[in-house]
Amino acid sequence: MEFSLFAHMDRQDADSSQEKMHEEFIALCQMADEAGMRAVWTGEHHGMDFTIAPNPLMSLVNLSYHTKNVRLGTGTVIAPFWHPIKLAGETASADLMTGGRIELGIARGAYSYEYERLMPGLDAWQAGQRMREIAPLLPKLWEGDCAHEGEFFQFPATTSTPKPVQKDGPPIWIAARDPNSHEFGVHNGFNIQCTPLWMGMEEIETLMGRFNDACASFDGPRPKIMLLHHSYVGSDADDVDLAAQELSRFYNYFGAWFQNKRPVEQGMIQPLTEEEMAANKMMAPENLARDLTIGTAAQVTDRLRAIEDLGYDEFSFWIDSGMSFERKRASLARFIDDVMPKFA
Repeated sequence: MEFSLFAHMDRQDADSSQEKMHEEFIALCQMADEAGMRAVWTGEHHGMDFTIAPNPLMSLVNLSYHTKNVRLGTGTVIAPFWHPIKLAGETASADLMTGGRIELGIARGAYSYEYERLMPGLDAWQAGQRMREIAPLLPKLWEGDCAHEGEFFQFPATTSTPKPVQKDGPPIWIAARDPNSHEFGVHNGFNIQCTPLWMGMEEIETLMGRFNDACASFDGPRPKIMLLHHSYVGSDADDVDLAAQELSRFYNYFGAWFQNKRPVEQGMIQPLTEEEMAANKMMAPENLARDLTIGTAAQVTDRLRAIEDLGYDEFSFWIDSGMSFERKRASLARFIDDVMPKFA
């Protein structure tokens, strides 16, 4: 099983400097590169300081000048916010600029907050249908002279300019959760990204089962599957307990953004009270300590062994957490020094 880093600028304090957070984001990605991680992933979000990432391809091109070997992936672009010709061309351009290091993760998106601002009236179902129309067009546009008459897009013969550096274009990954999404990705020859979010091994096993079922119904080659999970390697039990509390706060805010019911000002959502967070038993620290990939180096290694045994090809260390840069860096360093060598 290979390892990668999943990271953004995650700003939960209005006093935090965005310039400094950008420097810290680059520093974490450089750690991943120097450690020999396979890839760095960063996504697309709009109008939310909770996840600052308006154009992942721009971020990845910049990262290419600060790193040497690590693959650079979108985790993920939000398909309904793109025209297929634009996505094909900009991805190919990023591939050219990075010397062929781009991988393209694609999703339907998750936040109604973003839908109602960029595409009012869009719902998750239509977003998924748009993603299913766009993704298969990309290799055809990279090959060239692709014409299309679909439900959402119609265009005459068009060629991506520039062409990607990589033969056949950058690898495509589909964010999948339900069985139909796994089947769509596998049957189109795409790799699969999946995340159980705050859920633990039962959900991780379910996701792998859906992937295996999709592969069993397909005659082509088996694609790769990546698991994205919040991770923290603590120095001791007390440090792990603190991480569980911090991730509980993170997931409370994740839920608030997802529900899209609280006021937002200057990209910051109205603060949650301690009472509101304590009332959310699903996101209680003890539950997250049980279900996320957090613990001492030995505990995290054991959890990753079980994930590897299920058949996952890649584990992506999701570092967004609202923690300080120093705590993120220390956790990642322990992962690099004390966990990754066990899987060499």
